[in-house]
Amino acid sequence: MPVLEQSVLIARPPSEVWDFLTDPANWPSWESTMIEIEQVTDGPLGLGTRWRGVTRVLGKRIDWVAEFTEFDPPKSTASKSVESTIDFTTTMRLEEVDGGTRFTYRTDTETGLGGVFGKLADPFVTKAADRSRQASLDNLADLLAADS
Repeated sequence: MPVLEQSVLIARPPSEVWDFLTDPANWPSWESTMIEIEQVTDGPLGLGTRWRGVTRVLGKRIDWVAEFTEFDPPKSTASKSVESTIDFTTTMRLEEVDGGTRFTYRTDTETGLGGVFGKLADPFVTKAADRSRQASLDNLADLLAADS
C-alpha cells in the first residue's frame, strides 16, 4: 500500500493554519494536484462531512468524494474516500512548534497510485506524487507566511 507523507514548518499558529486548511476553497491555491474541491454536505465541518474534488496526477483526472472520519480542531483530521477510482485515506496533523506549526500531510492508498496507469507504474507514480506533494507543502508555507 503506497504512502505519501511529508511535513512542512509554517510560520503561523496552528489555529490559523487549521482555519486555512479546513476551507476547501483554499486548496487549489497551494495544492498543485487539486483542480477543484467543495463541501457537499450541509452544516459546519465535522465528522461525517463530505468533500468532493478533482485531482490530477500525472495528467490523469481523478474524481473523488471523501468523508471526514476524524475531526479534532486544531490538531488533526482524517478522511476516507467513499467514491473514487483509487481508495485512499488522508490525514492532516498540526503540531505547535517554536515559531509556528508543523503540518504533516499523509495519504495512504489501498490499490496503489499507479492503479489508474497500471500496477507496474506504482513506483514511478508514487515518486512523482511525492515530489509534487512536497512542492505543494512548500508552496503552502510560503503562501501563509506572505499573509502574516
